[in-house]
Formats: sequence, structure tokens, C-alpha cells
Amino acid sequence: MTKPSFGNLSGMMKQAQALQDQLAKLKDEAAHKTVTASAGGGMVEVTANGAQEIVSIQIDAEVMKDQDVDMLQDLLISGTNEALRKSRELMADELKGLTGGIQIPGLF
Repeated sequence: MTKPSFGNLSGMMKQAQALQDQLAKLKDEAAHKTVTASAGGGMVEVTANGAQEIVSIQIDAEVMKDQDVDMLQDLLISGTNEALRKSRELMADELKGLTGGIQIPGLF
């Protein structure tokens, strides 16, 4: 009976750790990238970063003149959802290079 070889397991663990380190670096770099989405023909612009955080919201003064709170709320929701979608897309594109295009569920 031969002894089990742990050399392959050790190599796999090192590769997994290297991949984890690369992923952490990629997430950090993506957190500094931003995407912007607009709603209502540019009346509301929402900017998100690669960490799916909203970093700014710009509201055109014309929206406030009408004092239509419902419309403003709808524009904010629409713009925010679109910015977050673009942010997820940004991360997915960044991860393609790391995973060789393979989509790994739960990674992003």
C-alpha cells in the first residue's frame, strides 16, 4: 500500500490562495472605478462604484420646480437600479479576466 501524496493538495491550496489574493486585489481596484446611469432624460444621474455603493446622485433643478415628489422618487429608484446593474456588469467584466470567462456562481 502506498502512502497518499499531499503534494498535489498543497499545490492546489497555494493556487486557491493565489486566486483569492487576486480576487481581493481586483475587488479593491474595481471599488475605485465608477459607472453612471441617468433617468428621466438626464434629470437624475446616479453614480455607483464597483463595490455596488452609490457614490453620488445629481438632480436637475428642473425636477424640483414641479415639486412632483412621486416623479422624483421614481427617477431616483430607476437611476439607482440602473447604476447598480452597471456596477455588477463592471465587476463581471473585471472577473472574466481572472476566471478565464467562466462564471462562478456567488462570486459576483
